[in-house]
Amino acid sequence: MNDLDDLLLDERAGVLTVTLNRPERRNALSATLINSLQQLATYARQNHGTLRAVVLRGAGGVFCAGGDIKDFRSVSQNGVSDARQIAAHNRTYGTLLSALDRLPQVVIAAVEGAAMGGGVGLASIADITLATADARFSLTETTLGLPPAQISPFVVARVGAHQARRLMLTAARFDAATAAALGLVDEVLADSIALDRAIERVLAQVLRCAPGANAMTKNLVHAAATTPLDELLDTAAAQFAAAMLGAEARDGVSAFISKGHPSWVPQDGAR
Repeated sequence: MNDLDDLLLDERAGVLTVTLNRPERRNALSATLINSLQQLATYARQNHGTLRAVVLRGAGGVFCAGGDIKDFRSVSQNGVSDARQIAAHNRTYGTLLSALDRLPQVVIAAVEGAAMGGGVGLASIADITLATADARFSLTETTLGLPPAQISPFVVARVGAHQARRLMLTAARFDAATAAALGLVDEVLADSIALDRAIERVLAQVLRCAPGANAMTKNLVHAAATTPLDELLDTAAAQFAAAMLGAEARDGVSAFISKGHPSWVPQDGAR
């Protein structure tokens, strides 16, 4: 896939690295950038057969400063009085987060510098979030007289309702160690070099896992939040049976018995 507006894309060996590329605006989320990310999400879903992981990061040593206030004001205040139009514009970010959250691939967020507002939303939807020790986080929307409308469900799901309320109602700034204690970040790294190494280490772990099984697992985890227990267990049993009879499980079980490697595991040096 070629680069998109305000996005740098690097696809190799089943991994797509997506770099938010508005360093002059600290990778703030403009309408253009959100549209590019939505195109990226569509591409990833359409190519789930070959694409196994997506890495999200930001250019210029900053992950994402949140919404581009100047851009949003031009769309939502200057000359616009139709609440429905403003709501539709706001809703696009929730649509994007939901699409990224539901990708069949493993999504890794690599946070450097800052993740503010909508940037915390991006960190929240990742399956694995890594951050450098100097990264800073904040849910800043209420300081602008606005609610954190579209990111709220994803932040609540990640850190819990009480912590989400505290962070949203105070707009408190917190460091990577605190983010890890909250469950927003999974691992804190000393610096950008250590972060790059951690990404490669985590990707090596991910690529040992069957892509279809990973996608099925993500679906079950999402379903656990809304599906009655008996129905969920019936669904899980049916998916387990389908997997057991499928090519991945046949390959994986055979490789385990023969002490070999299943076909989805990259050869040494593939990354």
